[in-house]
Amino acid sequence: MAMASTLAGRLSRMNSQFDIIRHPYSLSSMATAQAAHVPGNRLAKTVLLEDEGGYLAAVIPSSHHLRLADLCERTGRKLVLAHEDEIREVFKDCDLGAIPPVAMSYGMPTYVDECLFDEPEVWFEAGDHQELVHMQRDQFMALMADAEGGRFSHRMM
Repeated sequence: MAMASTLAGRLSRMNSQFDIIRHPYSLSSMATAQAAHVPGNRLAKTVLLEDEGGYLAAVIPSSHHLRLADLCERTGRKLVLAHEDEIREVFKDCDLGAIPPVAMSYGMPTYVDECLFDEPEVWFEAGDHQELVHMQRDQFMALMADAEGGRFSHRMM
């Protein structure tokens, strides 16, 4: 599978400067970081959540755990992890588990942990399990300008 068409469209509209990095097939964000030789704190992963109000995406470093209670408090919502079967319907141009961080382009509220903006460069899934998008911090910040920022993750031990 190539880059997700929704992501490609957003990158084009935003005139983003980026590279595509190919890596061996991997199923988890930490395995992807290792396979691509990318620091886990610089690989953005997208965690999909839901409640009766619909879906929400949280973008955090792959080396971090989501602090769900903090995000629930921030949003005023009672969020839980989204069911994988339903995710397929929203992200039809992506492989399951390879969701790019631009969930706002799929029509859902998106929150990005600002610790990613502290990094000089960021990588993230292109929509499959074999390609990453790599961009400099300023390009990533511009790409994620429609997302809401905050601090709602913590580094894994």
